[in-house]
Formats: sequence, C-alpha cells, structure tokens
Amino acid sequence: MRRIQAAARAVQTRGAVIVGVFVVVALAAGATSVLAGGSPGRPVVPRSPATPGATAAPTRAGSVIVGRSYRNTRSRPLRLIPAKPPGSAPEREANPNPSPVGRHQDAPDTVRQTKTFAPNMPTPALSFDGIAFPGFNCNCSPPDQNGEIGATQYVQVVNQGFQVFDKTTGASLYGPADIATLWSGFGGVCESNGFGDPVVVYDQLADRWLVSQFAGASVPTDECIAVSTGPSATGAWSRYAFHFGSDFFDYPKLGIWPDAYYMTMNVFNSAGTAYRGPQPFAFDRAAMLAGQPATFVTTRAPAIFSAANDPLLPADLDGTTPPPAGAPEPFLMSGTSSSWKLWRFHVDFVAPASSTFTLGGTLAPAPYSLLCPNAPCVPQLGTSDPLDALGDRAMYRLAYRNFGDHEALVGNQSVSVGGVGGTRWYELNHVSSGSPAFTQQSTYAPADGTWRWLGSAAMDGAGDLALGFSASSSTIHPQIRYAGRLAADPPNTLAQGEAHLFDGGGSQTDPGQHFRWGDYSDLTVDPVNDCTFWYTNEYYAATASNSWRTRIADFSFPSCGFSSGAHLAIDASAEAPSVLAGSHINFDVTLRNRGPDAATGISATTCPQVAASTGRSTRRAATRAGRSPVHRRTRPWSRPPHWPATRAHTCIWSVARTAARAATTSRPRASPAPAAAATAPPPRRLSPASR
Repeated sequence: MRRIQAAARAVQTRGAVIVGVFVVVALAAGATSVLAGGSPGRPVVPRSPATPGATAAPTRAGSVIVGRSYRNTRSRPLRLIPAKPPGSAPEREANPNPSPVGRHQDAPDTVRQTKTFAPNMPTPALSFDGIAFPGFNCNCSPPDQNGEIGATQYVQVVNQGFQVFDKTTGASLYGPADIATLWSGFGGVCESNGFGDPVVVYDQLADRWLVSQFAGASVPTDECIAVSTGPSATGAWSRYAFHFGSDFFDYPKLGIWPDAYYMTMNVFNSAGTAYRGPQPFAFDRAAMLAGQPATFVTTRAPAIFSAANDPLLPADLDGTTPPPAGAPEPFLMSGTSSSWKLWRFHVDFVAPASSTFTLGGTLAPAPYSLLCPNAPCVPQLGTSDPLDALGDRAMYRLAYRNFGDHEALVGNQSVSVGGVGGTRWYELNHVSSGSPAFTQQSTYAPADGTWRWLGSAAMDGAGDLALGFSASSSTIHPQIRYAGRLAADPPNTLAQGEAHLFDGGGSQTDPGQHFRWGDYSDLTVDPVNDCTFWYTNEYYAATASNSWRTRIADFSFPSCGFSSGAHLAIDASAEAPSVLAGSHINFDVTLRNRGPDAATGISATTCPQVAASTGRSTRRAATRAGRSPVHRRTRPWSRPPHWPATRAHTCIWSVARTAARAATTSRPRASPAPAAAATAPPPRRLSPASR
C-alpha cells in the first residue's frame, strides 16, 4: 500500500554533511520523559499505558523526535492461539500525487545489457503457492506480498495475512491467518484496525522473526511490530505499538542492523492527498529482543523530510558477518532524481542526543528514463488494461553484505528502455564509511519485447547475485522470472541468463483500480547455508479483475559453498515424464564444473547401444542428474528392460578427454554412456572468462 509519486529534485552535495546532531525532544505522558529525574541524556523508562489503545503522541523540537512504545506485551505461543478468520474490511490507500516526471530528465540508457547469455540459472528445488486472494480483512489489490527465510521456516505476509511454512517441504505449519492474530488480546488499533502494508524480516544475528503492519483509527498513524521470542514463528511473540502522529504514514520498509531495527515511511498529510516527504526511524533492537518497552528515534530535518525528496530505503543485513563495529545504518534516497543520496543513521538509545543522520555522499547513476510516470503502462495478454510499474523509487530490498574486504549494497529500480520496462540493478561499496560509489550498475532489458519490472535483488555468501522480477507483454500473461550472475562473471552483466520461476495463466483486468501490481516482491537468502535464494511474487491463474495468487520458490547457484577444487556435475532433463516400451525419448544434457578451479580432464566408458525398452522412463533420473537448465538436444535413447528407472541417471553422454574450458562450458552431443569417472589432476586457477 503506497502510491506516492514524489516530486523530487535532489541537491548536488559531496562529502559528509551532518544534518544535525539530534536534539532530544521531551514527549507527552506515557512516552519517554527526558531529563526528568534521570541522569543527563538518559531517558527514563515509563510503564506502558494501562488503557489498551492509548497513545502517546511524540512532540518535536528542532530536527529530532524520540518516542516510546505506548504498549508492549508478550503473547501466548502462536500455535495455541486460534487464527482470526478472514474478513472484508477495506484497505486504506494513499492517493497518487502529482507526477514527478517534470523533474526527471529522461535520457538514453548507457548501461543496458545488450549481450544475451545462455539460460544457465538453476531451477527451483521447491516451488509452491503462498497466500491467495482475498488475503485477510482486505479484498484488495495489490497483495503487497513479501517473505523471509529463517533457520527452519519460511514466513510469508500479504495484505493482511501471514502464513508459516516448513522450509524443507513447503508444508504449512500455521495459517494462513489474519496478521491481527499476533495481537490477540493486545487491544487497541493493532488488534482491531490493522491496515496492511505488512513486512516480515528475519534477524539472523538473534534468530528472531519480525512482522509488522501499520494501523490507525481512520488513517495509518501507528506501526505495530511483533518480535518472536525464539527462532520459531509459531512460538510466543513480543508485541509493540508505536504512535507517530496524525499524518498518513505509508509504505513502511524494515531493515536489520546490529544496533537497531531501522524503518522508512513515506508520509502524507492526514487526508492522504499530499506527499510530505520520507521519514527514517530506528527502533531499540536490544529492548525489543528482551521484550522490554522500546524507544524509537526519528527526524524531520528539512534536508530529509521534504516533498522534493525521493523515498528512502534502509539497508537490510544478509549473512552472519555483521557490518564493521559501530557502523551506521545506510539509507538510499533514490527514484526520480538524477542524483541519489546515501545517508547514514547512527542511533544512540542511551544518549539520544548523540544520534546523527549524515549524508555520506551523492551518487550519479547512469542515465535512465522513468517507467510509467503518469499512468499504468505495462501490457498484458488478452486485455487492454495495463499494470502499474511503481517506477518512482527503489524496489524492496536494499540488501547489505559485509565480505570483510569490502561491503556490497544491492538494489534495483524499474526503468524504461526503448519503450519497454527493464530493471536497473546496482551494487554499491563504501556504504557505511568513506565515499560511496557504484561497483556495478546495469539495466536488464533483453530486446525481446517483454517488460521486466517489480524486481528484488540480493547476493549470496559467495558474491553471486540474483534478481527476481515480474515479466509481461501483449503476448504473455504476467510471469515470475529470475536472472543472475556469478561473482566471477563479467561485471555489469547477468551472465547466467534468465529462468521462469512460474508462468501465470491469466491477466489482471481493471474495472475499477485493479491496475496495482505487487507493490513489491522479495528475494531473501537462507541464513543457514548463505547460498539458497527464496523469492515470492504474485501471478494470476486465470484472467480476472481481482484474483491474485502468490508463489514461493527457492534456488541456489551450484558453485556457492565450494571454496576450491573442481566439482563436476551432469545436468540432464527428459522431454517427457514417461516413455512407452519400444519408443524413444530425447534428453538435454550439460556437463558443468561447479567448482572454482579447473577440471583438466574427463574420462568416460562407452555404454553399449540398447534396443527398445519397457517400463517407465527417466523422469526421476533426470531430476537426480542435475537441476540446471540445459539446451543441447541429444539423439534418442531407450532404457533397456533390465535397467531400473533409478539407474537411468547413471547412463550419461560420453565425453572425450578435454581441456579445462571445454570441461566447464561445453554441452557435448554423443552416444549414451554410463557414469563418467571424472578425474581432476592438480588444478590450475581458471580465469573468470573460462569458468
């Protein structure tokens, strides 16, 4: 739920500019009482209000606001709480603002990826449906779907529902249920007046879940945040309610950082008709993990909180390596302006006056054109109704990773290239200190007439990057696709090509305002192996005005996790799930080196030619042989009657002794052979081009 199109003109600024050392603001009763019977600079912790739903509105002096949770309690274990049933209350939406197109200078895209790469993206290990329309207490478009992967579970949220899945099998462990179930017995607007825009994140440093949505009596003025008390999302939760004021606080986005849970919101006037600016927040992570009353710190400094500014997005930590000690949280302000600003938020909950919000630097992205700045424009098959592109801001998430010798902050934005939607993805370095700069930036828009938008990007622990997105055109229904690159691939390219995660069977028609699509999608990384990507997005099973569904799937680059050596694999797929006795079936086969070092030789024993066979074919065998897509058709082959189906995967195509480059990239075409005995003499290091 968002719909802001901010008029934006960023001021060209270089170097580190301190907006201001935060001035602590005393709040109304029930909030933090600063310097009232406490030591200087240390807020006094109040009790939560006795009356459920009572709020303590923050007041402001100078540029800084310090607020407090007005209520916090601990729930029973979720698995013991009856799920609140779905309802039909309407979702509140911010109205569209004047288009920012007049302030953006469209220009030819100079970083468009023009080279087409073979589709080598890994196929999903799991792929299953998530929550479907109508959601819960919403009946609205879009679903605002996002999800996160934890140690053993995957949690998905939509407007206004959530569901917990087993990450090994995809089986449902709880729900779908109304998000308000988490606030059962809590009282106030968090239990009775949740409006949606949910977000779920997993704090891998503490093995805890966070689920949030906004709420209010008539417009969203409060943020409701629940933190699990343990690693399971079906256990107990610490529930919090925060009140921000009387404005319309929209489009909340959360990020994990060691010193706080950070959030951004797009703020409108109370009527939801005028955009006022972006606002950053920091919530006391330590207090919330302990289930104690929690402080939030924010600012409305004019340099940040201005209708001329693009929205902000907070960094969200991936991996188990924290940022450098004491590093501030990066925020990116981007969208319609030709210059992007990298801000740094250092919060101090013991002495809030020491908190700072600093401009780390101004970035100059390569020229681009806004996508759909005035109206929905993404085409679909079978209808003249277009879809919204949400091309005025960075897409969720802004994924941060610390590799020790460098930082990587990965994000994306939907742009227009040659009259078709594409995805500008980027990687930034020096985001917590020093001068921030682009490490990579490129627009992914293959020249095939397909629009690609609503992306989400992330990196795995090996530095491989993946990008999930929606795809549509006048010849296809909206689809869910993904593309990626390995760390050693040529820079500024998604050199592993593209794959289809799930193809929708229908389009979204628009009798009212159902042009909204997604609002955001979500690509996250498994915190256990630091390799597996999990992605969720929306699709339609059949053409309808409002009948969205969501899909969840995971995939991983085979090379992730291998630090050295040659690791050969055979990837194969059959053209059909079964074959009749006496008939033939074709296989696509790829020989691939999944390790970082060269495989300098391969030997294979020739398999005798076989006649017509009986029994089932090799679908299971093809699955066991490998998961990567392949593209070279072999000659027909039949399984002999005395071979069980489980042995079929051991009969591969013979490969002559070959050089390292051939061993890593070729797709041989030859006669059937049994399992290859791959030999790897002492490896030599391959160049990135030959991997």
